[in-house]
Amino acid sequence: MRYCFQLQVRPERREEYAARHAAVWPEMLRALHSSGWRNYSLFLREDGLLIGYVEADDLDAAQAAMDRSAVNARWQAEMGEFFVDLDGTPPDQGFVLIPEVFHLEDQLTALSDHPPKASDPAPTSTDRDPR
Repeated sequence: MRYCFQLQVRPERREEYAARHAAVWPEMLRALHSSGWRNYSLFLREDGLLIGYVEADDLDAAQAAMDRSAVNARWQAEMGEFFVDLDGTPPDQGFVLIPEVFHLEDQLTALSDHPPKASDPAPTSTDRDPR
């Protein structure tokens, strides 16, 4: 499944936050991978809005696996100071999940048993529904 979440980084700490994520501890990377986090990305806006995207079979199970890891406890303790409005909650437990409302591949698959390939030509104006 795909998951999206948001947090708010303190704007004055944005550059440091980005620098820390440019060199995540190898042990932390391995722990995320082994606990089921896949295709994980973070996006950081100038005002500190942080959007995360992750794929996991079960986010609750992936988070629980991370909670059992010593490296995650250290990482969350260090990262907590970068965020606003968490009131002591670790960042990996304090984020707000954002519901998905559109996924291109899901809708293409629903159109037929054989979804178009990337090499298929783009629809033309005559292909559009006239409604």
